[in-house]
Amino acid sequence: MEEIELVLGDITRQRVDVVVTAANESLLGGGGVDGAVHRAAGPRLARAGAELAPCAPGQAVATPAFDLAAVRHVIHTVGPVWEGGGHGEDEVLAACYVHSLRLAAGLGARSIAFPAIATGVYGFPVRRAAEIATRAIRSSSPSVATIRLVAFDRETHDAIAVTLGEDRGRSVP
Repeated sequence: MEEIELVLGDITRQRVDVVVTAANESLLGGGGVDGAVHRAAGPRLARAGAELAPCAPGQAVATPAFDLAAVRHVIHTVGPVWEGGGHGEDEVLAACYVHSLRLAAGLGARSIAFPAIATGVYGFPVRRAAEIATRAIRSSSPSVATIRLVAFDRETHDAIAVTLGEDRGRSVP
């Protein structure tokens, strides 16, 4: 059975086999988490992503992690843009987690770090996103041993903690 961890910190500093980035369809990098991952991994990440683009919302593709220390692969997944909840956003978000976990398992990953996909510029409500992520991860039965949910801020951390039924998560750099 997998272990689900919650941390408050920087996803680019996680020591895991795979880091997931909340990408845009071009896979060329952007703002927020995706920009941070691209800066940490270096310019080869955007070139590798461009070769695989476009990536549809809910799908996931993998590239090497390049200069992202201690990480073997980056999985790029495109979350849904929040349009009020009546346009299949929940299903697309759940697919991001499920497809990323399947891809990580196929890569032989034992550990993976996820950001809170689509909660930044795409505007997905944090609490709702946390519930969907938790449900998708728990229902997917992945062969990835350690699943780390990395919250960049306290609001996201607390929302995920509630959905996991935890009092608090670990805080790491």
